Amino acid sequence: MNNQYDIIIIGAGPTGISCAIEAKKNGLSTLILEKGMLTNSIYNFPTNMTFFSTSLKLEIGDVPFISHYEKPTRMEALEYYRRVIDRWDLEIKFREEAIGIEDRNDGFDVITSKGTYTSDYVILATGFYDNHRKLDVLGEDLAKVKHYYDDVHPYIKQKVIVVGAANSACDVALETWSKGADVTMVIRSKELYQKVKYWILPNIENRIKEGSIKAYFNSTVKEITETEVLINTPEGTVHIENDYVLAMTGYTPNYDLFTKLGIEWDNTELKIPIHNEETLESNRKGLYMAGVINGGLHTSRYFIENTREHGEKIIQDILLKSSIT
Repeated sequence: MNNQYDIIIIGAGPTGISCAIEAKKNGLSTLILEKGMLTNSIYNFPTNMTFFSTSLKLEIGDVPFISHYEKPTRMEALEYYRRVIDRWDLEIKFREEAIGIEDRNDGFDVITSKGTYTSDYVILATGFYDNHRKLDVLGEDLAKVKHYYDDVHPYIKQKVIVVGAANSACDVALETWSKGADVTMVIRSKELYQKVKYWILPNIENRIKEGSIKAYFNSTVKEITETEVLINTPEGTVHIENDYVLAMTGYTPNYDLFTKLGIEWDNTELKIPIHNEETLESNRKGLYMAGVINGGLHTSRYFIENTREHGEKIIQDILLKSSIT
């Protein structure tokens, strides 16, 4: 079995796939390691999610993305990226988590949950969807608290609290309300995030205005119990009867993994991983950062559509290094 490659890519999302395609175009042997399944983050998106981007802006690897409407669905994206890896015949190890990278001569030993692989270079393209922002309140570990939203069916006729004010929170609040849930939103700021999808924002604002969806602004969750949620509001603590808490509070890069891999980040509140913005090489020589993780906690900075060129940047730098050596 071949365990030696020019490049090992950690993460089989759109960015990791595009990096592998660029490497293959240039004759470099490449292995993608994925701890879950193909485009694991997209798979875990809500069942009926529609992308904000058009299908054209999600295309990679010169493979056309044809969707029924201008903005594709989650299911269409899953099928598209499956066709992409088939078209380019990419080598991917699924359900194999990278847990360490050790220096080896001029390259690396990449240690996984199933074995060890050797490569000259490593590209980290892990995204951030697997790491939710915690509420850090008593009761957050109860089974009724969800940080990921899948399907509306379990919430029919239930008392639901949605925490958050951005796209995911607004989508979830509207969909659960439309199927008969009693929905209350808890929003830290004084208003909804004003960059919510343009076709969603007026709808959610009107539902709140008319009282169909209740909302507590300038408020936070204080405690969660099996039967209710305590909310800190400007008027004091409010007790709300509750069946489910859907905490749509966003996600963060996996800083624990960064530490294990020797990747450092700056000391600003955004915790941006240290990397060369031209080449995307991290502070660890030969280890590159691709995709949304380069934005640190500024998770709205990068998307699929504006990280598609990361693969080209990285591979061109690797080719330059290889020609020099």
